[in-house]
Amino acid sequence: MKLIILDRDGVINQDSAAYIKHPDEWIAIPGSLQAIARLHQAGWTIAVASNQSGLARGYFDTTILTAIHHKLRKELAQVGGSIDAFFVCPHGPEDTCVCRKPLPGLFHDIAQRFDTDLTGVPAVGDSLRDLQASYAVGCTPWLVQTGNGAKTIKQEGLPPTTKFAADLAVAVDQILSGP
Repeated sequence: MKLIILDRDGVINQDSAAYIKHPDEWIAIPGSLQAIARLHQAGWTIAVASNQSGLARGYFDTTILTAIHHKLRKELAQVGGSIDAFFVCPHGPEDTCVCRKPLPGLFHDIAQRFDTDLTGVPAVGDSLRDLQASYAVGCTPWLVQTGNGAKTIKQEGLPPTTKFAADLAVAVDQILSGP
């Protein structure tokens, strides 16, 4: 199986310090949906792993989160793409959970769901915590410079195997072209 793991906010869609709290606030980053469609059409399994502490903070509920993901799926289908599964941490930063990135719980859930080893699986994120969680389970972390990526690239502690791309479309081009 060819599997890729994507963060959502800042990778697929524009991020917001005020959180994405309604489907109207969800806006795809130019080229991101077409990139996911290329992966889908090439036979890749696509999983999204996303911290959604807005749930714990009461900014939105699971019905709204489902509506946001429905909008993402609908717009993605219009360009010939699909996401196989969403994995969400609903907890806040102060909660003690194993699923909130930088901890690798969501990645363990993905490995279990798809019954696969994550070694070498590309995992695209825009924050240090995305890269750390993916690296902890053996994924190949990809840092895009959309969302928080431009700030993240300047941080210390990037995993040594991190690959870099301007955005998801560029990362997908590189991933599909092979090593």
